[in-house]
Amino acid sequence: MEVSANPRSANSAVAASTSPDRVAAVASARGEVRRGTIAGYGSGASRAYGAGVSDEPVLRVLGRVSSPLTDRSQAPCQGDEGGPEAVVTLEPDLAPAVRDLAVGQEVLLITWLDRADRSVLRVHPRDDPQAPETGIFATRSPDRPNPLGLHQVRVLAVEGTELRVSDLEAIDGTPVVDIKPVLGPVGERCHDPGGGASP
Repeated sequence: MEVSANPRSANSAVAASTSPDRVAAVASARGEVRRGTIAGYGSGASRAYGAGVSDEPVLRVLGRVSSPLTDRSQAPCQGDEGGPEAVVTLEPDLAPAVRDLAVGQEVLLITWLDRADRSVLRVHPRDDPQAPETGIFATRSPDRPNPLGLHQVRVLAVEGTELRVSDLEAIDGTPVVDIKPVLGPVGERCHDPGGGASP
């Protein structure tokens, strides 16, 4: 996924292929994204996709959400307000990144809300016309210049690169761009992902 220069089009920001070479080639051909210098993570630093620092953001679609929710009008505002179970299917090459996720662990699923309106700067929170109009950075509105979704979910099952998760309000087909563990209290953070904490 490349970050589009068009602020009104979220769909154009999602590349059809998640291949690193394909993303770089498309971005280069369009002149929309520049590859930056490689970060100095030691003399053997990999030049693989994602190993460098770019002066323009480049995101990769890691997978997609499979959900019974197929329209924004069906989705609750937040996952804990009635979001269903859903399956996150990641690309096969990401298996090493998935391996240490544990059933019962709380994670933050970060998505690209590809059906959002990126021109919106002010909203009535929670679609309530009686609520005062509010700048989107003070809200959780999906419509925003960079429509990243942040979803706290519980891992219910892990099968290869498929995750079944709870309470996800993202609709079917939503691109997934990252997964991070929910941090425990400062004194309880450790290297045991099954314990719900993180280094």
